[in-house]
Amino acid sequence: MVARLENPSINSTLSLPYPVKGLVQVFTRSNRSFFTGVMAQALRIAGQGTPVLVVQFLKGGIRQGYEHPMRLGQKLDWIRCDLPRCIDTPDLDATETESLQKLWLDTQRVVCEDKYSLVVLDELSLAIHFGLIPETEVLAFLEKRPAHVDIIFTGSQMPKSILDLADQVTEIRRSHET
Repeated sequence: MVARLENPSINSTLSLPYPVKGLVQVFTRSNRSFFTGVMAQALRIAGQGTPVLVVQFLKGGIRQGYEHPMRLGQKLDWIRCDLPRCIDTPDLDATETESLQKLWLDTQRVVCEDKYSLVVLDELSLAIHFGLIPETEVLAFLEKRPAHVDIIFTGSQMPKSILDLADQVTEIRRSHET
């Protein structure tokens, strides 16, 4: 991700001789983990004035939901699934499924409204793996997003289709055993 001094949106005064194309980045590892490096990157970019959205699809516990995003600074919105627990299984009840679907639909809506230049989709890969969000919908979303929007996927069980279209894939692993 390259920090931009101006958001290259339709209303931008920045005049470049070429369009700025958003990147798709993947940060993955074999087990579930919080990607602190990605969050640090998101905070740094937001601190430079770029609008950032972080969506944690399988994290709950604080009843945050898409209707109550947490604002970190002036440019970073952080949303979790509106659930009392974290999702760690494909077996959800109707309320949990509805909450996850609403989060996914709202994420697509706000990204396509061109509100953000960087969007972090945390553990969306595992939601796909669990069969909770269709892979085809995610691929269609990537195609229809505004062209300049950078997308970062984090999580385990990353689908091959996302790995294949990513501009950068980073596999996080332990370099030594403890």
